Amino acid sequence: MQFLKTLFWVVLAIVAVIFAMNNWESAKVMLWGGLVLDIKLPVLVFGAFLIGFLPTFGWYRASRWQMQRRLESHERALADMRGIGDMAAVPTPPPPPASPSSLEPPAQS
Repeated sequence: MQFLKTLFWVVLAIVAVIFAMNNWESAKVMLWGGLVLDIKLPVLVFGAFLIGFLPTFGWYRASRWQMQRRLESHERALADMRGIGDMAAVPTPPPPPASPSSLEPPAQS
C-alpha cells in the first residue's frame, strides 16, 4: 500500500513539472489601484489551487478530529457500562498448583 501512495505522489509531481514546463509564460493580473502583477502562469494556477484546497482540508481535519474525540468518548462510556473498565483493577487469580504425579522425576533405566 505504501508503494502505491509513493507511486501516486511521484506521478502527480511529474505531471505538475510537465505542466509547469509547458506553460512557463507570464500572466498579468490586474490588482486594485492600477497595480499589475506579472506572475508566471504555473505559480498562479498552483497558488489558486492551494487557496481553495487549504481551507477545505483544514475543515476536514477539524471535523475528523472532533468525530474521533466523540467516538473515543462513546467507546469509554460503553466500556464503563459493560464493566470492562473495572476489569483491569481486579487481579487475576494464580494458576492452580500442579498435581503431585507431574512433579515426580522420570524413572531412570
